[in-house]
Amino acid sequence: MFTGEELAAFLAANGSTNASTRKSLLAHHKAAGHVIAARRDLFVAVPPGFAPDGFAVDPFLVAAKAAGDAVVAYHAALQLHGRAYSHTTEIIYLTEKVRGRAFKFQGTTYKPIAPPPALVRAGAQDFSVATLDRQGQSVRVTSLERTLVDALDRPDVGGGSWEEIWRSLETIEFFDVDAVLAYCNLVGNATTTAKVGFFLDQHRESLMLNEPQLAAFRAQRPKSRHYMTLPGGRKERGQLIKDWNLIVPTSVVERAWEEPIS
Repeated sequence: MFTGEELAAFLAANGSTNASTRKSLLAHHKAAGHVIAARRDLFVAVPPGFAPDGFAVDPFLVAAKAAGDAVVAYHAALQLHGRAYSHTTEIIYLTEKVRGRAFKFQGTTYKPIAPPPALVRAGAQDFSVATLDRQGQSVRVTSLERTLVDALDRPDVGGGSWEEIWRSLETIEFFDVDAVLAYCNLVGNATTTAKVGFFLDQHRESLMLNEPQLAAFRAQRPKSRHYMTLPGGRKERGQLIKDWNLIVPTSVVERAWEEPIS
């Protein structure tokens, strides 16, 4: 994967700064099947021996190059970490340079989203961002701790349903709870912190959490009752969980998606 800017820098380093030369070079290699355009100003070099029409590009490599500050996030981060219950053909990436709409390439939709405003205000856009090596290319992705919070904060892009989010997050055997709390503090949303606390409380045994750890989240719960709404702000029948001042969908409390034991 390479961008037009990277190509220009490479050519400049080799003595060519002519924009027309760059365009001609790209046109030649695209016509020869050596290069595929993923979108404007984003290209894929086709390895020797592969036909351009049959060469499948790793979608996470595309997302990594979709913006200079791109960070794979939300449900896409769960997929990249190998923790998503279901896989989708939509890759969400964070960028402060959100320009235009999502784009589609080889059946995958790439959707840019701005980082949470609270992080931008704090200059902490890269808080809890990891870098993974994927086929020799660096891909930035939110950590599992940050992804836990992000998915519960934005269920619309965190998985689309509580079942998907819950089943995905339940595959994670360990969280650095201090990092989770620190990120909740940055986001600064009491309802989100309560949702995170409720999830951790519901899984306290499997995650080996103690009461003081959970109390740190409980101290930041909303002062009044808040609904744990579905994507789009929709509400469903719920139960008040007093410890968290949350009205949680009954399906989540009872884990309605689990197979009944006969």
